[in-house]
Amino acid sequence: QVQLVESGGGSVQAGGSLRLSCAASGRTFSNYAMGWFRQTPGKEREFVAAISWTGARTYYADSVKGRFTISRDNAKNTLYLQMNSLKPEDTAVYFCAADHSITAVVTQGRGDYWGQGIQVTVSS
Repeated sequence: QVQLVESGGGSVQAGGSLRLSCAASGRTFSNYAMGWFRQTPGKEREFVAAISWTGARTYYADSVKGRFTISRDNAKNTLYLQMNSLKPEDTAVYFCAADHSITAVVTQGRGDYWGQGIQVTVSS
């Protein structure tokens, strides 16, 4: 089992920044690829970004490329999502996920383990 807890969400004006964190506990964090997803009411969950277990490979949705940066600190068992130049359409509940396969995270939206989600609201 891996427990994931997101933090760092909140409200910000368009053009602002937020950094999300996802603290992991349980099994070895560095064994897992990690991803960020988001969801708004009435819509399916959307892939945002993913990172390999070493951090050497990163992947982004086109909608956030150049504005968001995913990173991880395996010594701290923590995943991050730095979000800059935020837009109202970035408003969503953001989830972190852990999976053994980064391919599954990116192409299938799969996660063996999920956090509870955290709200990000961007006002215009």
